[in-house]
Amino acid sequence: MDKLRLKLTKENLKSVHTDNKRNNQGILIGSIIATFIAATPFFFYLYEYVPETPTWETFLFTYESSFYGDAKIGVWSILMKLIPLLLLFLWFFTCRHWWYHALLVPIAMYSYQIFGAINEDMVFFDEFQLLYLVPLMAIVIPSIYLIRARMFNKINDAGKTMEELEEEFRMKPKGIWGTVKQYF
Repeated sequence: MDKLRLKLTKENLKSVHTDNKRNNQGILIGSIIATFIAATPFFFYLYEYVPETPTWETFLFTYESSFYGDAKIGVWSILMKLIPLLLLFLWFFTCRHWWYHALLVPIAMYSYQIFGAINEDMVFFDEFQLLYLVPLMAIVIPSIYLIRARMFNKINDAGKTMEELEEEFRMKPKGIWGTVKQYF
């Protein structure tokens, strides 16, 4: 009996150690994400440190702004689209609600705009950007509507509350790769 109790105690200690390790890892990842979110205004205003010249040379790279004529304006236009895109990606990969796929539409829009900001030769770039988003919206919007319709059918049939259905449809990823696999 004592051996069994000792064995159970060791298994419990391993379980507690694993849970603590998992909790510590979650706290570390959460702290990194929270720090990134809190630092986004600083990242956005990094363009203030860029010189107002056509060419900006650093020890890492050389940025030459031919379309904008000013490296500061070029970096500003890129950061103005990059920061919201990064926040949307963060929201997409951490959101556990049933409607998270709707975030793909603004993600695609900001990605397209960043491509246009980097590809400086296009003068009238934002003129027809909605046409490029229509195929994505044609997939995302009906799928969200179908999920919503299924939820309301289950509410009417089973008498579940909205919170119970959201919990049923909520994604529970296991690690970063598991999250990516669930979304695609």
